[in-house]
Amino acid sequence: MSIIIGPATRLLVQGITGREGMFHTQTMLEYGTNVAGGVTPGKGGQEAVFQVRGKTLGVPVFNTLREAVDKTGANATILFVPARHTPAGVYEAVDAGIPVIITISEHTPVHEMMKCYYAARQKGLRLFGPNSFGIISPGKCKAGFMAHKYYTPGPVGIMSRSATNCYETVMMMTACGIGQSTCIGIGGDMIPGSAFIDLLPDFEADGETRAIVLIGEIGGSEEELAADYIKAHVHKPVVALIAGKNAPKGKNMGHAGAIVSADGVGSAENKEGALRSAGVRIAESTAHIIEILRELKL
Repeated sequence: MSIIIGPATRLLVQGITGREGMFHTQTMLEYGTNVAGGVTPGKGGQEAVFQVRGKTLGVPVFNTLREAVDKTGANATILFVPARHTPAGVYEAVDAGIPVIITISEHTPVHEMMKCYYAARQKGLRLFGPNSFGIISPGKCKAGFMAHKYYTPGPVGIMSRSATNCYETVMMMTACGIGQSTCIGIGGDMIPGSAFIDLLPDFEADGETRAIVLIGEIGGSEEELAADYIKAHVHKPVVALIAGKNAPKGKNMGHAGAIVSADGVGSAENKEGALRSAGVRIAESTAHIIEILRELKL
């Protein structure tokens, strides 16, 4: 079993004919993802052609997302478009009623992302990112740009604000024989379409997931909200890593959302304290995450 995406996913790629869209569609097809079609305005009726396992595969291209959904029955979309075009792409996906929308680009304007966030919520759609590496259920489906060779099927669900920290954790997990059920890139921008608290119910309900890894970072209050939910509703073991302990207050560090207020709000210490009070095991490094998972004997 997997959450969000899986064997039944029929994926659209917005911006499929661009450089990034073509490259990452190729890797998703190679992984076995059912890429049902792509969207590039003005190029409808064409095919994007790929060589997959020695075979030529043509993916139909449509002018609009609604047309693509009507013709393919797609139930997920991923946007490989520049940040300035991301809001328009999200609105189009929301209007088409696509249940899962994944945004990759970084630096989407905050005020525009707030509108996207509420547009998706009002229709009950799931929006991920911006600045997400995507979602992967190892051995089943990949919608994103992660190096899938490092992922293996297993019992640990991962949700992360940081792509790099997630990659490092996954590589170390796989090296010691601990697989993953689903890995989700929350995204590092200030307004994420989905936060930890939105995904915890899915991991808690997933029969394949036996432990949850939460990789957070300084800034915002998403980890504190997750701690409240974990304390009240999650019975599976949770391991958390909060990156950015040495970041100075008031200075943006990397991700747009990674900033500690002058009064200390959003600090690693506050987040770790809240999570500890909820019974979460706190890791000091990615290597420590592996040590704790080994102790759990999953």
